Amino acid sequence: MTTRVWLLTGPPGIGKSTLVSKVVFAVRSKGLGVGGCLTREVRKGKERVGFKLTDLLSGNEAELASVTGLGPRVGKYRVNITNLSTLGAGSLVRAAEVADFIVIDEVGPMELTSPEFRKGVQACLASGKPMLVVLHESMKDPLITEVAGVPEGKLVELTLHNRDQVSKEIPLEIALSLG
Repeated sequence: MTTRVWLLTGPPGIGKSTLVSKVVFAVRSKGLGVGGCLTREVRKGKERVGFKLTDLLSGNEAELASVTGLGPRVGKYRVNITNLSTLGAGSLVRAAEVADFIVIDEVGPMELTSPEFRKGVQACLASGKPMLVVLHESMKDPLITEVAGVPEGKLVELTLHNRDQVSKEIPLEIALSLG
């Protein structure tokens, strides 16, 4: 069976975002359109103070969560539901419609606070397009179970022992699978 969905998991700080960036570069270097969204840390000095979302098709960015914002609390952060539901979910719906390859970074506690984001993930799954999805490593949720259960899925757990090798192999594997 050919892999269509690569599922990436691992502990915080292990290199998942770095690997996602390498995959985006590898797919774009083949001339293919990459859609979906990236999640990046926002830091002040050495302290993480929030997260931002980036729409891979438009390049637009918006706050996902911050220590000072309003919205549902996840850990020490407050999730910006408006940005998550518009830019986050919108980037997924557009990716399902027009992208050659979809990236969802990530499906976790913050993202799952938005019903629109959940619908965006389901639209991506329904599109049948190849994708890379970062899954929260320990959260239990029906949507995470649904994503993890995709028949054409391949689960990749990033660890300290395999991250260097996997960071070389997965971008190449995905780029080759796209022709």
